Amino acid sequence: AFYRVPGVGGDCLGKVLVSLYWKAKNFGFNSRFIKLASDMVNYMPEYASVRIQEALRERGLKINNARVLVVGVTYKKDVKDLRKSPAIDIIKRLKLKGANVSYFDPLIPYLKINDLDTESVILTKRNLSRFDCVVIAADHSKVNYRYILNYAKLIFDTRNAYKGISNSKVVRL
Repeated sequence: AFYRVPGVGGDCLGKVLVSLYWKAKNFGFNSRFIKLASDMVNYMPEYASVRIQEALRERGLKINNARVLVVGVTYKKDVKDLRKSPAIDIIKRLKLKGANVSYFDPLIPYLKINDLDTESVILTKRNLSRFDCVVIAADHSKVNYRYILNYAKLIFDTRNAYKGISNSKVVRL
């Protein structure tokens, strides 16, 4: 099964599309659909941030000053690599919209990239209940998603971590 995910989704699809686009162009082929697919992959973090804003608004909250926790900031599941991480793009977009964004990642204790300079929060009942929305951006194996479900007010699941679970707190991408 295929799922919409922000960014590339843990594989090299984005790189393949760009490479294929340029190869086709060099041979004189019109490759609009390849370019369109690449553009869609690149647009997903913005789409996710808009959907998060809508989910908050449906609960009577504004994105401006909303407290958002992004769970998983790496490029893909269980890999300590931040290059091309869609989660970083989501964080930046949410901050531009005025949200107060924190993160948790068991693999990345400290995040310092450009204007992002912050430490991973600890997942506790108290911490989770402080956030207006928890965004699952990378579905690491070492994260207790049931615990998050128990204490978060709203969960925006971009990785299908809550597959098969029906709960009004969970909004899927």
